[in-house]
Amino acid sequence: MTKILYVEDEPFLGQIVKESLESRMYEVHMVTDGNDAVHMFSKVNPDICVLDVMLPSKDGYTIGKEIRAFNPNIPIIFVTAKIQTEDLLKGFESGGNDYLRKPFSMEELIVRINNLLSITQSRDNIVGKEILKIGSFDFNTQRFELKREDHVRKLSHREAELLSILYQNKNRTTQRKDILMKLWGDDSFFNSRNLDVYITKLRDYLKEDPSIEIITIKGVGYNFVV
Repeated sequence: MTKILYVEDEPFLGQIVKESLESRMYEVHMVTDGNDAVHMFSKVNPDICVLDVMLPSKDGYTIGKEIRAFNPNIPIIFVTAKIQTEDLLKGFESGGNDYLRKPFSMEELIVRINNLLSITQSRDNIVGKEILKIGSFDFNTQRFELKREDHVRKLSHREAELLSILYQNKNRTTQRKDILMKLWGDDSFFNSRNLDVYITKLRDYLKEDPSIEIITIKGVGYNFVV
């Protein structure tokens, strides 16, 4: 049964959503105060988090960042009445995978939950595979080699790590900050410039197959289209 951490400070709305999800066979762990969210997360180890943004004591963005420290790969949906672009960007920067605007229907929430869980499962399925098929390329994750027809290019360890991250999130946006934290452990200006260099290198390596693109989502990250 899928476990959901649901954080919502409006008791009436929260109870309706909780009961609706439970009637569809989800296991829902709800808290109403932001200070209790991370403790509940560590206690129940959920499969996905649905976090209201405006909360007492601690907002959803802060909770998202703290949860990311425990589990960098957990899917997070932010729920908010805010609709400004800067709010959306802040949500993605805080570790959110998706945004749901209030008021919302249960059908929409369930579709988004199932979509994120499906993406996460697809990403997890590639872990441990030695050869990944990327367009017309074969990417050897163990030997750090990118092969197309008879040509083999040896990648650096950092290049191979970056390509693996992009592939794991293919056809969806990978946050720039997440890449920086995974590859370098911090998002300093120096490392950010290094990331630009590596992205340019990968684009150059993959340009022989025009069906592959690394699209920059300004202010957010990259979409690896395969």
